[in-house]
Amino acid sequence: MTNAGSVNPPLWLLLELTYSCPLHCSYCANPIDLGNKQEELDTETWLKVLIEARALGAVQLGLSGGEPLLRKDLEIIIKKARELGFYINLITSGIGLTEKRIKSLKQAGLDHIQISFQSADQTSNDAIAGKKAAFEQKQKMAKLVKQYGFPMVLNFVISKQNIEQIPQIMALSCQLEADFVELATAQYYGWALQNRDHLLPTLQQVRLAEQQVNQFRLQQSNTAPKFIFVTPDYYETRPKACMSGWGSIFINIAPNGMALPCHSAALLDLPFLNVKQHSLEHIWYESDSFNHYRGFDWMVEPCKSCDEKEQDFGGCRCQALLLTGNADNTDPVCSKSPQHHQITKAVEHASLMHHSEIMSRTLKNSLIIMSSKQI
Repeated sequence: MTNAGSVNPPLWLLLELTYSCPLHCSYCANPIDLGNKQEELDTETWLKVLIEARALGAVQLGLSGGEPLLRKDLEIIIKKARELGFYINLITSGIGLTEKRIKSLKQAGLDHIQISFQSADQTSNDAIAGKKAAFEQKQKMAKLVKQYGFPMVLNFVISKQNIEQIPQIMALSCQLEADFVELATAQYYGWALQNRDHLLPTLQQVRLAEQQVNQFRLQQSNTAPKFIFVTPDYYETRPKACMSGWGSIFINIAPNGMALPCHSAALLDLPFLNVKQHSLEHIWYESDSFNHYRGFDWMVEPCKSCDEKEQDFGGCRCQALLLTGNADNTDPVCSKSPQHHQITKAVEHASLMHHSEIMSRTLKNSLIIMSSKQI
């Protein structure tokens, strides 16, 4: 247990308003079991969460899902967040967005809209998204987002399905006059983990993509989009400092009200508390789940004596669990980990697979259970 007096307040609050989504992306990192929609928090409870989080010191607010536009009370939540002084970012697929909705979001006080694309052309984008005419809709909404004065922020989840389109993706981003573009490789949790063998690019593909992005940066003017390329964990020798450390700056509220230190933490066998029964202050400072991996006392070797532990905090607890069977272990991405062979084995296996064999997010559980044996 960490001394609550040594714990900093949360700065970043993410509300996953619903797991419902009109798309069926094979790289989705949401839980495979999306839960019961009837258990989603009602408007009043979401507003209570905002009030409590702001009182704790949170200033950055993300609204995501699933697809947050499916919540009819989205503007009510945004309006309250604006009154409280949050900087508010909507993370959306753009499906269901209209000019009328953009106007109402702007009026409610929204600061920022991030639109996701799956690829740079209609055929591949719609195939990955699992929805016809998705690409056309995204383009229209991106242009309207720019027209209404929001920062133009795009996100492309990069995988074996689209990594060879990096030049076209960057060209599309310029065409849409994007300000910032995140080229983020898939995170292997939820459905993405089930499809990892068919999503994970080769090292050669990743290095070429990095080279193309760097070359593009050198050739473009200062008014061109700022591209952020995030290399897959699987090709690093050290893990990323996941969420800047467990329970350090970030708190995530799942659609059912469960409070989590990161998007995927519900995978862990910890007593996560729900905002329906507990205050955010109690959860953040006092709960066993948020204190469990704070600091360094929980660490085992080689993390415990590692001189880099204050930079990476041992890496991702969820990844450690999924790949080694024990969340206490060093993230196997680290070359110092005794389980690093799990990463090299996954990379080797993925290199033999073709993305055309990928599984849809709508497949039945029998196939999911079968595929999980590959983990």
